[in-house]
Formats: sequence, structure tokens, C-alpha cells
Amino acid sequence: MNNETPLRYVALFRGINIGKAKRVAMADLRALVEEQGYLDVRTLLNSGNVVFTTPRKTTTDIAARLKKALVEKTGVSAAVVVLSNQELAAVLAGNPFGPVAADPSRLLVAVLADPTDRVKVKALAKQDWGNELLAVGERVAYVWCADGILAGKLFTALDRLLGDHVTARNWATMTKIDAVVKQEK
Repeated sequence: MNNETPLRYVALFRGINIGKAKRVAMADLRALVEEQGYLDVRTLLNSGNVVFTTPRKTTTDIAARLKKALVEKTGVSAAVVVLSNQELAAVLAGNPFGPVAADPSRLLVAVLADPTDRVKVKALAKQDWGNELLAVGERVAYVWCADGILAGKLFTALDRLLGDHVTARNWATMTKIDAVVKQEK
């Protein structure tokens, strides 16, 4: 008998349902994740946030499996970044901008597909971004866009630097994802 505790994960699909491109119904995305053998699948908002449970600790590349399944099932190609519930908790606990970032819609959490990309992001952190702020965590970069995301240059530079190797959510969305992760099944 397997006594391992099931693990909760969140998959963040980059660019799903932004504008007219990469349209995927959340019901279809839930079904796709369930077809991969994951349990307790929930989506949040309409932007490619999926919370699910694995029956046991897995060593397979969940992100690659989900990306491949998305293309095969819908024809939509999107990068996927996966965080375990423990990684998500660390991301939320590691926010260095709590007192400064009064508007959660202007604080972005950019999740790195490859943690070694931290080196590239640290180079951006050495530059002067005016009233915008950047801090680098283990798997994320925290980006404070004081004048709003569209008005700022820092996140644009980060996105240009990492491309499909990063996906971002604002702080409000990250805390909502965390609430779903913590919900009883």
C-alpha cells in the first residue's frame, strides 16, 4: 500500500485567453488535465490557472506533459510552468514588497520555467528602473509596477529577456490561486 500523501500543484499556462489568440475554454482545460491522470482539477479565472492533485509524488515533467496534451487536444501551443503547493507557499511568503506594493494588481510575480534564469534576471535588477522595483526569489521575480503594468518598462524588459521561459500573474491572482490550493477536496 502506498502511504505517500497526494500533492497539490498549480499549472500556469502562458498567454491563454489573452486577446483573441490562444483561446481555450476552462472546461476543456480541466478535462485535458484530468485526462492526464490528475485529480481534483480546478481552474481559476479565464487565464490558464489550473490547480490539481497528483496521487503521489511524481518525477515526470508535468509541465511538458500538459504542454504536449494542450497542443494535441486543442492545437494551441502555450508554455506551461508548474509549482508545487510548497513552492507556491514559499513564493507568497517571500514577497519583499508587501509594505510598498499597496495595489495587488500592480505587483507581478513572474514565475521562471528554469530556476537558473535567475542569473539573467539579477542582471536586470542591477539597472535603474525609476520607481519600479525588481527582486529575485528562488523560482520567481517580483516586479512592482508603481505606475501600472502597461506604463512600466521593467516587466516588458523581463518578458523580452525570458520569453516563453516565464509567465506572470499579479499578486491578487496568486493569492486566489493559493486559496484554491488550500481548499479541502
